[in-house]
Amino acid sequence: MNDLYDRHRAVLPDWLALYYEDPIEITHGEGRHVWDSAGRRYLDFFGGILTTMTAHALPEVTKAVSEQAGRIIHSSTLYLNRPMVELAERIAQLSGIPDARVFFTTSGTEANDTALLLATAYRRSNTVLAMRNSYHGRSFSTVGITGNRSWSPSSLSPLQTLYVHGGVRTRGPFAHLDDAAFITACVEDLKDLLGHTRPPAALIAEPVQGVGGFTSPPDGLYAAFRDVLREHGILWIADEVQTGWGRTGEHFWGWQAHGRSGPPDLLTFAKGIGNGMSIGGVVAGAEIMNCLDANSISTFGGTQITMAAGLANLNYLLEHDLQGNARRVGGLLIERLRAVAAGLPGVREVRGRGLMIGVELARPGTDEADPKAAAAVLEAAREGGLLIGKGGGHNTSALRIAPPLSLTVAEAEEGAAVLENALRAAY
Repeated sequence: MNDLYDRHRAVLPDWLALYYEDPIEITHGEGRHVWDSAGRRYLDFFGGILTTMTAHALPEVTKAVSEQAGRIIHSSTLYLNRPMVELAERIAQLSGIPDARVFFTTSGTEANDTALLLATAYRRSNTVLAMRNSYHGRSFSTVGITGNRSWSPSSLSPLQTLYVHGGVRTRGPFAHLDDAAFITACVEDLKDLLGHTRPPAALIAEPVQGVGGFTSPPDGLYAAFRDVLREHGILWIADEVQTGWGRTGEHFWGWQAHGRSGPPDLLTFAKGIGNGMSIGGVVAGAEIMNCLDANSISTFGGTQITMAAGLANLNYLLEHDLQGNARRVGGLLIERLRAVAAGLPGVREVRGRGLMIGVELARPGTDEADPKAAAAVLEAAREGGLLIGKGGGHNTSALRIAPPLSLTVAEAEEGAAVLENALRAAY
């Protein structure tokens, strides 16, 4: 393993982050478990950063990929592509967007990049509203709208970005307010901001901030924002790269928690739909999607083998009601972790919905982030046989828990017990 780590460091960028002081190589997986190159088994509560949505080595997906690979793997979008059309039909119907069109990409970054291109072209404006503490990808344009300093290496951008309050409920100038007053204050701040700038093209927002530590506003905030945006002709882009496909349990899409205003103008997706295969995409109504006045293609977006995987994965998700499982098992896991946190002075908050759970750590007796403790808990959990993630603003002090949606009650209890021991060791 040390040899592989040395080789990694010799040929890959220094800024390519690795988990753990002694990084592990994951060699295979099954269900909710993975194995490293030393043969050690781990319960996976992070799923390759929320990409392994249903299960590792899901037979239905493996079979679909194998059968498609035996026919043709790739041809580009210059040719008709049956699996791409079939998956687009399913996603268009599930999106809730009227007269929907779907464009496939290879990642969430590229999906958000495309949504920004569409919105700015449609609105003829390069000004974009984004949320503080947000993350939307690592391309030049998406870094330019990311509101999380830890993941924004450059201030240069082709876009003018204005950051809005509201994505983090328990921090910031409005944290002390109740939910209704919090929403009112954020809306008034948005109105004030719009009074000082030329009309932006769009607001892009994650219904639950992923890299930001699984934070979210009160339900209804984005519906209230939408009322204001419509008055100015501003589009709403819902970044569903981490929240989509039923992960939040209560809803199939994260935007539906703010559903009074109807679906967003544009919806981006990626990660879980491919169950590890590289799929991303944008959904928009025909008028917005067709606004570009130049030709375009995608060489790898919508390639047959990834579309076959996406179709099989989506069918499995719907047929086995994994959204319902996320709601039930995720609810139990959140309550279990909140019970653990009640006796630990370093746990500031346990938050989330479904199987998208954040545990924010702070130095005991203060409101200050505790990134060292977060790193220590990550290591201790790994030693206990559990893989989790971390993230958040304010110095990355939130643990991120996002297992495959087929997680069982017994596995949830097992993972919670390991995490409890790891937290108690840190505090």
